[in-house]
Amino acid sequence: MAEPLSPPLKDNKLFKGVFAVGGIMSTLVIYGILQEKIMRVPYGPNKDYFIYSLFLVFCNRITTSAVSAGVLLASKKALDPVAPLHKYCIVSVSNILTTTCQYEALKYVSFPVQTLAKCAKMIPVMIWGTIIMQKKYKGQDYFVAFLVTLGCSLFILYPAEGDTSPYSRERESTIWGVSLMMGYLGFDGFTSTFQDKLFKGYDMEIHTQIFYTTVCSCLFSFTGMIMQGNLLMAIDFVSRHHDCFFDIALLSTVATASQFFISYTIRTFGALTFATIMTTRQLLSILLSCLWFGHPLSWEQCVGAVIVFGALYARSFLNTKKKPPLTLENTENRSPPKGNP
Repeated sequence: MAEPLSPPLKDNKLFKGVFAVGGIMSTLVIYGILQEKIMRVPYGPNKDYFIYSLFLVFCNRITTSAVSAGVLLASKKALDPVAPLHKYCIVSVSNILTTTCQYEALKYVSFPVQTLAKCAKMIPVMIWGTIIMQKKYKGQDYFVAFLVTLGCSLFILYPAEGDTSPYSRERESTIWGVSLMMGYLGFDGFTSTFQDKLFKGYDMEIHTQIFYTTVCSCLFSFTGMIMQGNLLMAIDFVSRHHDCFFDIALLSTVATASQFFISYTIRTFGALTFATIMTTRQLLSILLSCLWFGHPLSWEQCVGAVIVFGALYARSFLNTKKKPPLTLENTENRSPPKGNP
């Protein structure tokens, strides 16, 4: 009796899983390392720091908009906006503020602190979801949010000795750095929730929203650089430091590539699997950053990290047992990625 033929490689579940996990891990871990390198490591013999956050936003968005336009044209889909343009602009402005706060915060807090603080994004997502979408969340969600807040607080309030910012001689977790991270979480939560509302209110393709949002972001970030007078200075910096130009080009490339892997993972395996992969990626990013850039961790920070990741993994495990009728993941880890991993 002949043995059944094995399924084609493209239909193999294991291959799809390895492809999704490998793609997300590789692109976003590289993105995190480059992000910290560009904003915190000096360039050239004069030890010059790159300080132009809006230029990074502009480069990321123009790359993503070009790729999304190419996808729409290749698939012969119309480029006409489905929703009113002002709604794309709202998402765009919030997205720019989110990414700018993220880059600026790296001047005052280390990448491990920033990455762990991102785990607390479920809190503003729940707040905005209640205000904008009139959603109600279960007691389990609030308990997980409390544990994540507790763990993040320990990680931020008890930094290790010697972990200082290159922009300040004071200890890293300054009021300004924490304020920027709070701004990041608030704007990011609004962006996620408003995008979710757009998808529920309009029948649009993922790449359509990405294209119009990123085009608006390009225009706004370019205008912001002109008003600040930073455009020519940023161009001059990357022209003098070719390694910085290479880092920014690679950052924009992996940021754009990560959008494909995120969409593929959610479409193939669902939001719960994606949430677990992203939690693992955040843990791996923290460990690599500590090893690569020599960030020491205090014992309080280790306890805080265990609390945060333990709560997130427990939530993913419980949700696989019984999927809740209202999923925080559908809001927090929506299908259309917004371009700031």
